[in-house]
Amino acid sequence: MPECMTEDKIGDVEAALDLETIPEDVKEYARIRLGETTDTRTQMVEDLRELIYQRGDITPLKMDDEYLIRFLRARNFKLEPTYRLLQNYCRFREENYNFYENVNPIDLHHIGDQDILSVLPYREQNGRRIMIYKIGKWNPSETPIDDIFKATIATLEAGMLEPRAQILGGVAIFDMQGLTMNHAWYITPSVVSKVLEIMATSFPMKISAIHVVHESWVFEKIFTMFKPLIGNRYKEMLFFHGDDMKSLHKHIEPKYLPVVYDGIRPDYGYAQWFSTLSRDQRVVKAMSELGYAAPKPFEIQET
Repeated sequence: MPECMTEDKIGDVEAALDLETIPEDVKEYARIRLGETTDTRTQMVEDLRELIYQRGDITPLKMDDEYLIRFLRARNFKLEPTYRLLQNYCRFREENYNFYENVNPIDLHHIGDQDILSVLPYREQNGRRIMIYKIGKWNPSETPIDDIFKATIATLEAGMLEPRAQILGGVAIFDMQGLTMNHAWYITPSVVSKVLEIMATSFPMKISAIHVVHESWVFEKIFTMFKPLIGNRYKEMLFFHGDDMKSLHKHIEPKYLPVVYDGIRPDYGYAQWFSTLSRDQRVVKAMSELGYAAPKPFEIQET
């Protein structure tokens, strides 16, 4: 199991979320790539809110500007695609309420203890956060796959609170070392459908790139279920590296990777990420509004 290390030789380790700052270069990226300006942001939020009231077929959790903007950013401020995303998100939550209701992300620390999922507490060279999955570390007989979904969704929901993450998106590394046919038996069509909903159709989190390393023939068998369902846009952001870490380094500089991927960083655990976030009252409040259970010492205080 990875230790909750705080070693920071470079000086950029910060597990806390930045809920306010958008650097100037990220604002410029948003203007060029998303079409986001102060005027378009104001107008599109009004248009989206009006469309929600007009059609009346969904009831979003919130209707404030900050909440609606994350959906607009995820679809480059295009109204109809944004509305479809919001519909999909609302439907996903209704159909999978158990992924939210009374879930305390810290209680899922066993996902981190087994080194299945981790979030690096710093950003790579383009300002994006990195999630790492080590599927081969997963023991299906001990950890239900729903726990992995719960931890994934909680991580994404927390990440989506950051404005710059809404704009830039994130990077995922899927490490398939140790993947066996025993794992494959648990990857059912229902699981495939949920993975695609989370990664592509139903969450306002942009995926900038998905890197697959140490893939084997078992992975190829599993991937055949996904391949026909992945659109061209997502195929373009999929990169397969095998055991060639130099290939991975063409996309993510070694400076931003753990030693296990021929980088220079230590491992950081899932538990460290949420333990740190649980000390930020703003994050706890925002996650509570999404249906998550607040950590006992950090119950929401009425204002």
